[in-house]
Amino acid sequence: MESRARTDETGGVRALAVVYLKGVCMGAADAVPGVSGGTIALIVGIYERLIDALTTLSPRVLADVLRLHTSDGRTRFARRLVEMDVPFLTALGLGVVTAVFIMTGVMHAAVTGYPAVTYAFFFGLIGASAVVLRGELWLTGFRGVLAAAAGFVLAFVVSGEATGAGADPALPFVFVAGALAVSAMLLPGVSGSFILVLLGQYEYLTEIPGRFVDLLLGGTAEGTTLLSTGLVVAVLISGALVGLLTISHAVRYALTTHRRATLTFLVALIVGALRAPAVRIDDAVGVWSPEMAGVVLAAAVIGAVLVGALNYVTDDVAV
Repeated sequence: MESRARTDETGGVRALAVVYLKGVCMGAADAVPGVSGGTIALIVGIYERLIDALTTLSPRVLADVLRLHTSDGRTRFARRLVEMDVPFLTALGLGVVTAVFIMTGVMHAAVTGYPAVTYAFFFGLIGASAVVLRGELWLTGFRGVLAAAAGFVLAFVVSGEATGAGADPALPFVFVAGALAVSAMLLPGVSGSFILVLLGQYEYLTEIPGRFVDLLLGGTAEGTTLLSTGLVVAVLISGALVGLLTISHAVRYALTTHRRATLTFLVALIVGALRAPAVRIDDAVGVWSPEMAGVVLAAAVIGAVLVGALNYVTDDVAV
């Protein structure tokens, strides 16, 4: 493999701080449905490096841990970590986690305090994402039509089932949601929060990080404990790690070998998932009035304009 310059090797702590800030941008974007962390990775120029680093990670490096008591073992271990770009992934991951913990609290407050307006904003974000990605649709062949139909039907059915779910999810479902959501960060145009909206778990899982921090600092929360909340956080993070280390390979394979069908499936998935915010808006409004319709429409337009502006900025960025 041709060696490539790594900013964390040439720039030290300062360059790692820049990578951390890029992770903050990715995490903040991925906390909002319709704005993709993968798109932000493209903007800041680290998308290919991120995919390469994730697919280069190997558990074989753990064999070197047994030799850390020797100078040669420590040197070999450090060299292997750099070869797998672990310093880059660590700095980026810390940035993403920082932003997610901050932004999920903000978004949860918006969803619970102003559900109709917030979901209208999400509807605009998600709908505009499908529009700007329309050029990726491949509907001239059987495989393209099949991929589009599969994506739309899957999202439409799943989002319909999810909007009716009210109870807190079981831990295995939290694990799967974490794996799918964090993997979506690797796909330009699809956000992790979009997956959570699709699964009907956005409100619940955006509340969990803030609740855990509050309990950790000595606060209280009705019907929950630090142990139970911490368990949910641990399962969510475990799912995210498994998703990054496994689904990243599937994403790379799909985009490399079946790019047109994969992108068509993703765009159709986005269109079908519009059912979820639409149902949430209608449930939150209850009785419609011209004033409420205007507010909802304005929120959706703002969301669409935001995605349009982001697309304009990244129009010359290649995936």
